[in-house]
Amino acid sequence: MTDYCSLVESETARLAELATGADPAAPVPPCPGWTLADLITHVGSLHRWVLHIVETRRQEPIWPHQVPNGLAEGQRGDPAWLVAGARELVATLRATDPDTPVWAWGGDRRAGWWARRMLFELVIHRCDAELAVGVAPVVAAPIAIDGIEELLDSLPHASWVTKQLAELGAEGATIHLHAGDGEWTLTQGPAGRITWARGHAKGDVAVQAPVSDLLLMLYGRRSPDGLTVHGDRAFLDRWLTAASL
Repeated sequence: MTDYCSLVESETARLAELATGADPAAPVPPCPGWTLADLITHVGSLHRWVLHIVETRRQEPIWPHQVPNGLAEGQRGDPAWLVAGARELVATLRATDPDTPVWAWGGDRRAGWWARRMLFELVIHRCDAELAVGVAPVVAAPIAIDGIEELLDSLPHASWVTKQLAELGAEGATIHLHAGDGEWTLTQGPAGRITWARGHAKGDVAVQAPVSDLLLMLYGRRSPDGLTVHGDRAFLDRWLTAASL
């Protein structure tokens, strides 16, 4: 079983390392209008939000802005604060039975869902920080594979995404993702919900690339330009825009 808590720790350490000594006002290209300080503040606030949900066994929705993040007014982008929040979150997750019922926006409303979700929040935002400081992001293949499947599992439960996908009018359309480490086929279903399966299949559009690039493409951090795309590229671009999590 993947030790998500250890990976949350290592990804947080990497993100804090990137922020330390960097210009906090540096723009974050995948997040228009955000600075590096905004990115650090966002991630650290999410840590404290999830900590509150798990620690209090929250059963009803609550959103990040409703949970105090512990920063003084006007304070932003503190790497030490980021690491401290992650440490507390990880300690709470490790002390909590992963089957403990808690509120979550995904389909699996148990504490363990949050450990996996927070890992990929960190992975993608670590990549954002790397892009902000001019480093080409790479995600290790085993993590990227899990990240693709976690995202595909989560999208049907993200109402803001399914609404946009429904507006494409593309029910029945398929997208095939092909990497040396795995293959997946997504099928656009009714009401904007997708289903997916592992394995080789023919899609209306197919993308072949290293698995790290496929993950970053799905999250809007990597353009399909430069990847091998077969079929309906225009549909792929529309789908990626609508599926932005």
